Amino acid sequence: MAAQTVRLLVASRNEKKLAELRRILAAEGVAGIEVVGLGDVPEYPEVPETGATFEENALIKARAGAQASGLPTVADDSGLAVEALNGMPGVLSARWSGGHGDDQANLDLVLAQLADLPSERRGAAFVAVAALALPGDGPDSEYVVRGEWPGRIARAPRGENGFGYDPIFLPAGESRTSAELSPQEKDAASHRGRALRALLPRLRTLVG
Repeated sequence: MAAQTVRLLVASRNEKKLAELRRILAAEGVAGIEVVGLGDVPEYPEVPETGATFEENALIKARAGAQASGLPTVADDSGLAVEALNGMPGVLSARWSGGHGDDQANLDLVLAQLADLPSERRGAAFVAVAALALPGDGPDSEYVVRGEWPGRIARAPRGENGFGYDPIFLPAGESRTSAELSPQEKDAASHRGRALRALLPRLRTLVG
């Protein structure tokens, strides 16, 4: 009997996030999952991300997607935690400069805030939390995992790959910024890659 194909909603319109999960599933040999994004399902009201933690925000998005679409839904919330800023921008990473999603303004502000700090005080980590929510409210309908990618903040942006704070993030042990890594290198090391791989055991159960 042919294996079933499960449609898995990623609660995002970011094609790079969809492509990342598809690459990880393929690399890990997980077959039978069709990854779709918000543009592939009937539109529904997106719930505001009002959580105080990455975990809360990821679950808010995953629950809303599963309830509206009837599909198993993965959502993530991620951001940059800078030691000298007491773990901020954190959940405010996408709107650190005031507007939502202005990557250049956000990273410019972080660089300005750390301008006088020596290298040893520029520690930071990318944090990603991925949540899987299944339609219905059974005992195993929600699953949450966390991935962290330690490093430090560079003094100036470098690189064209990635998005967000990638051009100013130097992963531990690297002389290149996250935005200078290939997609495959980033998948293998990044916070989101780590979180998504931690989801794989649960995703495998969707296809038996």
